[in-house]
Amino acid sequence: MKVFVVGANGQIGKQIVSLLSKSDQHEVCAMVRSEEQASKYKDLGVEARVANLEGTVDRISEAMIGSDAVVFSAGSGGATGSDKTLLVDLDGAAKTIEAAEQAGVNRFIMVSAIQAHNRENWNESIKPYYVAKHYADKILVGSSLNYTIVRPGGLVNEPGRGKVTISENLERGYIPREDVANVIVAALGEEHTYRRSFDLTSGETSITEALKSF
Repeated sequence: MKVFVVGANGQIGKQIVSLLSKSDQHEVCAMVRSEEQASKYKDLGVEARVANLEGTVDRISEAMIGSDAVVFSAGSGGATGSDKTLLVDLDGAAKTIEAAEQAGVNRFIMVSAIQAHNRENWNESIKPYYVAKHYADKILVGSSLNYTIVRPGGLVNEPGRGKVTISENLERGYIPREDVANVIVAALGEEHTYRRSFDLTSGETSITEALKSF
């Protein structure tokens, strides 16, 4: 499966690209915002294409031609304002969903946020981010795509444990970015995750088992 990673220069995106580049089951194409970023990936032997989530749907679609799956792990980042959250986390995701449908790329994995589907449980300090994730996820669910929505808890940069908890609803929790990346790669071909959404935190179950049994 050739996987087009949107947000390939982000913290989770870089780990996803690295895992896919070493996989014997998948190929990877990294979407980046500049030729400089593309050159860095190409120096590592990774295919990269330049497109911008604030650009056109047609350009994003053109960049993903030839791919079999899309992973959306892009984000505006905590240092930006609500305007960028709207443009990247919501409209950028919506454009990517449209682009995938246009390009005939059916498989789509979205990196969301824990409890984004439940307004009552949103973190008030980052409410605009939750609004963006909530509606981007709704757009994906309403699309024709074979989606999986992964809603991780608080992200930490500790080494991954390979042990997680997956459920449609979880209390607040934390998870290493490395484990999130491993869950996403494992979910690509896991039929039990097709057209489903789930919360994700650290736990005591192996990733493979957790994905098959939630």
